[in-house]
Amino acid sequence: MKNIILPACLAIAVAACGGGEKTPEAGDAADPPAAAPIGSDEGQPEANETAATHKWAVSSAHPLATEAGARILREGGTAVDAAIAVQAVLGLVEPQSSGLGGGAFMLYYDQQSGAITAYDGRETAPFTASRELFLNEDGSRMSYRVALGSGRAVGVPGVVAMMDMAHREHGRLEWSELYADAYRLASEGFEVSPRMAKVLNDSASFLAADEMAHSLYFSEDGSTLAEGTVFKNAPYAETVRTIADNGAGAFYSGDIAQGIVDAVAARAGQPLIALDDIFEYEPVAREAVCGDFKGYEICTMAPPSSALAMLQTLGMMEAKGLPEEPGPELWMMYGEAGRLAYADRADYLGDPTAMGTPEITSEEVAEALIQPDYLRERSTLIGTFSAAEVAAGEPFGGKLKEDRQTDASDEVPGTTHFSTMDRYGNIVSMTGTVESAFGSKFMSGGMFLNNELTDFSFEPVQDGMVVVNAVGPGKRPRSSMTPTIVLDKDGQPVAAIGSAGGANIIGHVAKTLLLALGYDMPWQDAISHHHVTTRVGFVFVEDTAPAETIAAMEGYGLTVNVREISSSLHGFRLDHGKVECGADPRREGVCLTGK
Repeated sequence: MKNIILPACLAIAVAACGGGEKTPEAGDAADPPAAAPIGSDEGQPEANETAATHKWAVSSAHPLATEAGARILREGGTAVDAAIAVQAVLGLVEPQSSGLGGGAFMLYYDQQSGAITAYDGRETAPFTASRELFLNEDGSRMSYRVALGSGRAVGVPGVVAMMDMAHREHGRLEWSELYADAYRLASEGFEVSPRMAKVLNDSASFLAADEMAHSLYFSEDGSTLAEGTVFKNAPYAETVRTIADNGAGAFYSGDIAQGIVDAVAARAGQPLIALDDIFEYEPVAREAVCGDFKGYEICTMAPPSSALAMLQTLGMMEAKGLPEEPGPELWMMYGEAGRLAYADRADYLGDPTAMGTPEITSEEVAEALIQPDYLRERSTLIGTFSAAEVAAGEPFGGKLKEDRQTDASDEVPGTTHFSTMDRYGNIVSMTGTVESAFGSKFMSGGMFLNNELTDFSFEPVQDGMVVVNAVGPGKRPRSSMTPTIVLDKDGQPVAAIGSAGGANIIGHVAKTLLLALGYDMPWQDAISHHHVTTRVGFVFVEDTAPAETIAAMEGYGLTVNVREISSSLHGFRLDHGKVECGADPRREGVCLTGK
């Protein structure tokens, strides 16, 4: 899994980053970005000029975002073009889950070459960040609740830079056109959805402390915006306009970057992020991590994602042997396989710069964890330990284990996922996040800033040894985001999927693929099916699960936590030209397809 570093073009003049030299005039503020001639960008890939032979598809967590992507695809845009439009709208209509102030991972399948690229737009820690970032003065661990809104947790946003990188490689429409829907909706307004209204109310005490959030999301009577309220976000419209007109570099310099620096300093009471931290941010194009399951090749995000735990879970279950029917026996196996995968995740995975040893590279660590022989060995433990403590394996015979410590990080669900496919056969599976609901709970430029640095371990050192996922200057915190693309034995795409759900994302995606590929369950049924997700010490089961499943798992000795579980499984399955659309009923999204 060699990293491929592509030009980020962010530490150079703003005009060179995707948007030309135009600077908006004061009198132009009311004008939306103009649509550009299709295919006019010099140097766009020839693959995107081929005849349209595929159906297009887009599935996201909000109807307005799905329609924005569909508009781009109808106009001949690529899957990447559509993804940028979807993300820009989601940051406005679903600000509790993702946004331009956060980060993302994008998996891209190129129809012409058959290659899959994993674009890393994960947030980074400031260059001044130390291991003690989330420790109190007495050395004790800071509470998550205090850390998330303290300003300490804000990482340098990466999603805009990542989208720019992908657009330069695989875009077709003008960059400015991709933000037209987000600008229009922010300027003219849209109706607050039931989910947005609920999460606003749940987060009211946090949001009220921020001046911009209070002015945008609260009514005159002091309550948060109600369902159906027409909401406008003029600061977001201005941010979108600046990025659209001047390119991605305008996000990483000038007023937008200064606004982020000032907002973090004001909340923290001290400078934490510097302009140089933002200006020097670089996305990374990595090789996807791929594993086999039931004759399919399943490809997902490389570290700093821990998505390979999904591949481990499926690989161990296939090695053990799947039951004939997806009943209680399956979910007991699944619970134990997941716990084994999460044990490895806790000890071995994080920013690639911290994985491995001088003798063992981070790529070798990741590859070792999904090797068939290792997964077969781990699968023999399924059915033997029940409620007992679960330990990480030793894929290198102890050479890694002796100085690895289990991290202590909090990862909560404030994430979204969407999938797009263009008429040329290219596919995007993209997961975006701000971490907690509304991220840090404070804003700049009409967008919520993330609290992604809380994904680092709050206990950076154990027994005198530094954990892999400890905070460090410029490091990317470990993530569970699992954008996934499935290929058949001939290398042709079969499905695109991903989810929200914090550390449960891995399980949500694994469950869906287990049912769809392992039992040929209809795609939408596999998405809607009740969740079973795991940790090292216990298992979450969705409250829609049959009573006999819950009873069987408890009778087996697993510690079961039954509760409502939120996810955002959005994607599609392909079968000889037919597109089987899917959207998670736990969110408000839809899937659209057409020619």
